[in-house]
Amino acid sequence: MDHEFVNREQPRLLAELTEFLAIPSISTLPVHAGDCRRAAQWLVDQLFALGCPTVQLIEGNGHPVVWGESPKVEGAPTLLIYGHYDVQPVDPIEEWHTPPFEASIRDGRLYARGAIDDKGQVFTLLKAYEAVRGADGRPPINVHFIFEGEEECGGQVIFDLLAAEPERTDVDAVLVADMGYYAEGWPAVYTAMRGMCYAELHVRTLERDLHSGSYGGVAPNAIETLIRMLTDLKGRSGKIRVPKLYKSVIPPTKAERKGWASLPFDEEAFLRDEVTGKALTGLEGRTVFDRTWALPTFEIHGIKGGFTGEGAKTVIPAVGVAKISMRLVPGLPLAFAQKQLRKGIERVAPAWADWELKFLHGGDPVQMAVDHPAFGVLDRAFEEVVGRRTVAVRAGGSIPVIPELARGGAPVLLTGIGLPDDGLHSPNEKVDLQQVWDGIRVFGRFFEMLAEQ
Repeated sequence: MDHEFVNREQPRLLAELTEFLAIPSISTLPVHAGDCRRAAQWLVDQLFALGCPTVQLIEGNGHPVVWGESPKVEGAPTLLIYGHYDVQPVDPIEEWHTPPFEASIRDGRLYARGAIDDKGQVFTLLKAYEAVRGADGRPPINVHFIFEGEEECGGQVIFDLLAAEPERTDVDAVLVADMGYYAEGWPAVYTAMRGMCYAELHVRTLERDLHSGSYGGVAPNAIETLIRMLTDLKGRSGKIRVPKLYKSVIPPTKAERKGWASLPFDEEAFLRDEVTGKALTGLEGRTVFDRTWALPTFEIHGIKGGFTGEGAKTVIPAVGVAKISMRLVPGLPLAFAQKQLRKGIERVAPAWADWELKFLHGGDPVQMAVDHPAFGVLDRAFEEVVGRRTVAVRAGGSIPVIPELARGGAPVLLTGIGLPDDGLHSPNEKVDLQQVWDGIRVFGRFFEMLAEQ
């Protein structure tokens, strides 16, 4: 590896990363479809510039997938690298200290939407690949790249592609850098990820909105009804009242719990610096690790209906809509969760309400063994560069495509350069630049060490 690459090329690397982050590739908003395509084309151009002889922009019913293949290295293993170029919406925009698509550096931290989730990490992998190419432009191993533009919105293009062409996952290992360190200075690999069941609950109680003076006190209010249904689905104790949910969960192993017990954890600091609230909530009597890694969740993301504009309008709303999700742990596949959630709503819906549950997107939970030799290679790369091997943890988040990437039987190394305070999905998302520079070195050494296996 060119060990001076990062120091020598930092100005160029910062300029390129800033250019990538400036593209507002918000996949869930149709107005940004063109921006998503621009971000995909940016990656296509990068792969061509890195000497990849095969680069494809693969179309589908949504944002395109970018595929690339390095020059062939006979006898070397093949690594598939996954990432996504789409980002979350920036709301609430007024809470950003600087414009979300104009990268700003403060105290060694780069602030922008996508800085860590996942453009900054994709960039780190690309530049690690650049750093290990030989004089002939060849890397030490065969590298295939697959970048999607719908991870944040639950699209189907990458799923359709891998279903039609499963041979794309016939590789020796898969590397996914879309996660982070357990704590500062503590790199991690992930043994499980929660799945996702995302839906809209529509409730109608009247044919039309009514005057609250004439009908208040007798007419069923759709938003009130919706809220009561939601609170009946999750009590004050944090228990989710969806049938057969908890009894279906596969609990963590004794070895996992032993590993978790050895991790540094300060609950007060966690509340203050990461949660940024006044108290931790959730299922009573369970640890923070249980609640964030090993148990399902039920969250309300937004409610709309009635009148929410400036001033006053006294209506009894006829319709209320809530966006809700459940995070799923091992033992709770998506299809089962959807079925049980519907049963739970049937139990709490009053007779005067018509309701409809619309499933928007989701994915199964993932559980992975970390005993493949490639994990040992990653450990040695982290130890050499940052001085510590990885710790095995779980993730509370979801990457729905992970099961598809594992279909070919290759181990999936789920890791990343993020830090707990990076604020992904939030205003003022950031990445510590030292994490980017270390990440380039770590993944570059991983590529080289994997070639020696």
